[in-house]
Amino acid sequence: MKKFIVLYYAPASAAEQMKNASPEEMQKGMEPWMAWAKKCGSALVDLGTPLGNGQRLSKSGGSSPSQSNIVGYSILQAENMEGAKALLQDHPHLHWAEGCEIEVHESLPLPM
Repeated sequence: MKKFIVLYYAPASAAEQMKNASPEEMQKGMEPWMAWAKKCGSALVDLGTPLGNGQRLSKSGGSSPSQSNIVGYSILQAENMEGAKALLQDHPHLHWAEGCEIEVHESLPLPM
């Protein structure tokens, strides 16, 4: 089995909307995610977490706020990219807000 890193993108407006959600609204928003996780079963290695406060680091040691709109991640395992994409079909993140997208990358072995 191969591992796949899933990155969730959302416009700043959607992320801001989550900051203002009540605990009840957040829990209700997680219900489709939990249904998706159950559907994936053991293929879901790590549900992941929301991401925020990203920093871009430079060679000189400086940093600046990230301009990326990555808002979370998950880790899946599948036989191939097609299998990973099948697990992500109709994912709840794609229905969260206009402009939400998912990117999936195969985790490749380190060259030794």
